[in-house]
Amino acid sequence: MANICNRDTHVLVLSFFNLISISIASVISTGNFNSDFYITWSPSHVYASADGHSRSLKLDQESGSSIASNDMFLFGQIDMQIKLIPGYSAGTVLAFYLASDQPNRDEIDFEFLGNVTGQPYILQTNVYADGFDNREERIFLWFDPTKDFHTYSILWNLYQIVFMVDWVPIRVYRNHADKGVAFPRRQPMSLKVSLWNGDSWATRGGRDKVDWSKGPFIASMRNYKIDACVWKGNPRFCRADSTANWWNEPRFSSLTWNQRRLFKWVRKYYLIYDYCQDPKRFQNQLPRECSLPKY
Repeated sequence: MANICNRDTHVLVLSFFNLISISIASVISTGNFNSDFYITWSPSHVYASADGHSRSLKLDQESGSSIASNDMFLFGQIDMQIKLIPGYSAGTVLAFYLASDQPNRDEIDFEFLGNVTGQPYILQTNVYADGFDNREERIFLWFDPTKDFHTYSILWNLYQIVFMVDWVPIRVYRNHADKGVAFPRRQPMSLKVSLWNGDSWATRGGRDKVDWSKGPFIASMRNYKIDACVWKGNPRFCRADSTANWWNEPRFSSLTWNQRRLFKWVRKYYLIYDYCQDPKRFQNQLPRECSLPKY
């Protein structure tokens, strides 16, 4: 009887510490750039508000700039309010993304491609999985992203990656690993934001260059939220079915009916490029995921 009691007590203690570990592994961010991020490129080109709740990146002829999160994450949801460069922004690229920084890296990208005055920004999304990308999609936005802040979100869970703009799903990359399609699910990733000169390709295939006389070019961020599993070395905690890891609940395994309606609306009216609709690029052998359902 004593052995049974001891064994049961041992199981309860282990369960308790597992629950503690899972709760510690999940975080809702402080909203303070000064405590959650560090500068990775050109401190003189990164500006922070006194309270740390907003931050701006600058690009000029001298340098671009970038920041990265102190922590790495495996699954969760990230929201960031961003206001893009006004006026002439051709050749500039603002990237808001998750990256694992491994040779066979995983990456989930928002890339905002600048344009000449009077022409709309292009939002490009991309997914790297096991070191391979070539999964670009591009849309026009249904608003001017330089006039005000808008919320850009990444939901990343065991089932899917959903890119959202003001809570409207603009892209879904589904987990079809069981069908041989690579999906980011093992490597933790840090959150990064960078502003840089991409005029070799970003605007009209590189035909429109950065006009430095229009600079400096400044993009701003604020009101971010990181609700994700902080990497502590054990993926089991991040894949666990727990209230802390809400994003892995079955109800987030696919788009809701209303999300599907909005997703179709974006695809119908704002999509301008989809790698799955470019057979010439892949010698008529489109990637496997292109023939599989998105939800």
